[in-house]
Amino acid sequence: MDDQWRAQFDAEVTFANGGGLRTDGFRLDVPGPDITDDELAALFVRHLGLLMVAEVRITGRTMIEEPHKGGRGVPARPGPEGNSRRLVELSHVVTDGMTTLPGWPAPRITEWLTREASRANYAPGTEFQVGRIDMIANTGTYVDTPAHRFADGADLAATGLERLADLPGVVVRVPAGTRAVDRLLLAPYEVAGHAVLLHTGWSAHFGTGRYGAPEAPYLTGDGARALVDAGAALVGIDSINIDDMSPAAAGERPAHSALLAAGVPVVEHLTGLDALPPTGFRFTAAPPMVAGMGTFPVRAFAVLDPT
Repeated sequence: MDDQWRAQFDAEVTFANGGGLRTDGFRLDVPGPDITDDELAALFVRHLGLLMVAEVRITGRTMIEEPHKGGRGVPARPGPEGNSRRLVELSHVVTDGMTTLPGWPAPRITEWLTREASRANYAPGTEFQVGRIDMIANTGTYVDTPAHRFADGADLAATGLERLADLPGVVVRVPAGTRAVDRLLLAPYEVAGHAVLLHTGWSAHFGTGRYGAPEAPYLTGDGARALVDAGAALVGIDSINIDDMSPAAAGERPAHSALLAAGVPVVEHLTGLDALPPTGFRFTAAPPMVAGMGTFPVRAFAVLDPT
């Protein structure tokens, strides 16, 4: 694998229409260690989406060899054998007895028809296996549709594919140690018509006792309303719940309520979001068309656009 580089620097920005901006110790993905200050300034402006910039003064620059975190203007790596289109898995594997939500029933995976038993039904040398899974809908990585929260809401069968499949995606990187994803953290992102994926890093605890801990990250009600107002098509998170699960929340679910009331599906228990760029990918999390159910596991994945 080729080396990946990030620049750490201070930047002082002057805007053509007045005012300025200063950052200290900013880190940014760069194509290589030989990038010039002018090139770095242009990449910085592009990454932050700054308009009307008159000048950027770069100081205190150091180059760090470390994996990219995802930045606008730095091309994604080609896939295997030079392919520019790449699939990224974003789902947890469903296994027999796994824990998704602590205290909730685990799935049981068995055989309804074994290969040995099937031989009596077919010609010599021909055999089949038919599996059986008994589980609750909230297992593994799953999608919530409006019927999960509201009795008259659209269920799995009534939620259109345009809300679940081949959506342009945007990743919101949540700073380490941040619990509440609020309106201010979401403000820099263009989310209209997009699947908005909240990358908190909490999926690292999936399957452990800490996953359901009170400090798990979540989306605030105000943040959810901001996404609805901005036209988000779907919202996902790599944490145990889109809402605050701590005792202090007293069982309220403002993020679920705001998103599902607006017809915005919610995907919980994502994983692998660190492998995605901030934008430039398509997201899919489509469940079976089951009437009368509001939640079901999905095979969530992203397709990275050509470099």
